[in-house]
Order: sequence, then C-alpha cells, then structure tokens
Amino acid sequence: MELKYICPLITVQNIEKSRKFYEEILNQEVEIDHGANVAFKGGFAIHDVQHYQGLLGESSTINTDSEKNFMELYFESEDLDGIQEKIKSIGGKFVHPIREQPWGQRVMRFYDPDGYIIEVGEPLDFVIKRFAAQGFSTDEISEKSSMPVEFVEMVLEENNSE
Repeated sequence: MELKYICPLITVQNIEKSRKFYEEILNQEVEIDHGANVAFKGGFAIHDVQHYQGLLGESSTINTDSEKNFMELYFESEDLDGIQEKIKSIGGKFVHPIREQPWGQRVMRFYDPDGYIIEVGEPLDFVIKRFAAQGFSTDEISEKSSMPVEFVEMVLEENNSE
C-alpha cells in the first residue's frame, strides 16, 4: 500500500480572516478554494474549525482554545525587514522579532490570527551570499553556517555566474 504525504492542515476560527492574512501578509497564492477549506500553493491548507468539527461527528470534539505553540509553519524570504513591518502594521503579535540564529540565518516568529506560530527565515543560500559579501572565506562560511563546504562552493559559484 502506498501512502502519500500531502500537506499540513490547520483549523481556523475565521476562514476569511485567515485567508486574507496568508494571502496579503505572507503573499501565499490559493491553489484550491473549497469554501471551508483553502489549500495554498506553498503546500499547506486552512480549514474552518466549525466545518471541520462537523466532519469529525458528534462523538469527537477538538479543543479550539488550546495553545497552538506545539507546531509552526515555516516560510523563507529575503525581505525579512519588509515582512516584519507588515506584521507590525496589522498589530501582529511576535514570538520574537528578527534575530540571528547560531548558524547565521536571520529569522522571526509571530502568531497568525488563530495563534499558530509562523516562522520566516532567510533562505540558506541567501545567508551564504551575505557572509561572502561580508568578506568571509568559503571555509569560514561553512563553519559559521554549519553547511558543508561543497554546498557553500556551489552557492557561491551559482552567484558568480548570475
């Protein structure tokens, strides 16, 4: 029997509000809109919690008041500052603003309208290019980023051919 993984699906209190957040703030494109269930091209979906509860039946209930800090949706962008400003402009709540991780990647974490944690980080090739622009050698970039030297060299070669 073949089993194919499709995507994470999170339940949301207000499908319109959540869809607007993911489309307008995080620039995600809708792949399929089923009304109570919206799938994004990025590989995740949101589902109206009342509709979802109806699918489970009366004998099963989900606790929509529980903390949602047990998972996060991860995105990447080269424009962290712009995204941080968008989140601030809508009064978004941050887990933390932009900070650098031990391997040099800049990331931020914040909550979506339903309290799920969203992480946005720089793509790792962007981190490598940033370190190179700061004058680090290939070996120094590899050590600082915890990325293999071969990967660092590949990224820098692609950057030089652009």
